[in-house]
Amino acid sequence: MKTLKIGIASPEAYKRRTLAIAQGRHVPDKGEPKIWFDSLATLSQVLSDQNRSLLRLIVEKQPQSLQELAKRSGRATSNLSRTLRTMERYGLVQLEAGPNRQLIPRVPWSGVEFTVSFQG
Repeated sequence: MKTLKIGIASPEAYKRRTLAIAQGRHVPDKGEPKIWFDSLATLSQVLSDQNRSLLRLIVEKQPQSLQELAKRSGRATSNLSRTLRTMERYGLVQLEAGPNRQLIPRVPWSGVEFTVSFQG
């Protein structure tokens, strides 16, 4: 598995970067982050101790549904669903369609690396 590269940049800096890419003024390097958080606080919420344990559980046990993951984690399915949807928005988790309209959580990464820019 590959490591997900994430970055932290203000919304303004991220917007400038996105526009520069769209206008052809910037070509992202292979090693640049693919996912961006707007603050370290947001990153720490999404990758809290509890959520990192959840990611580890998904990798190790490979649950075949959210219900199975809820049983294994001791978390309510509704809470788990919200958490996983947030992680999915950031590219940390993939929710695959399974039999009987079940969602199968997958973690396609071995871990994350992050970059913090001190430039505007």
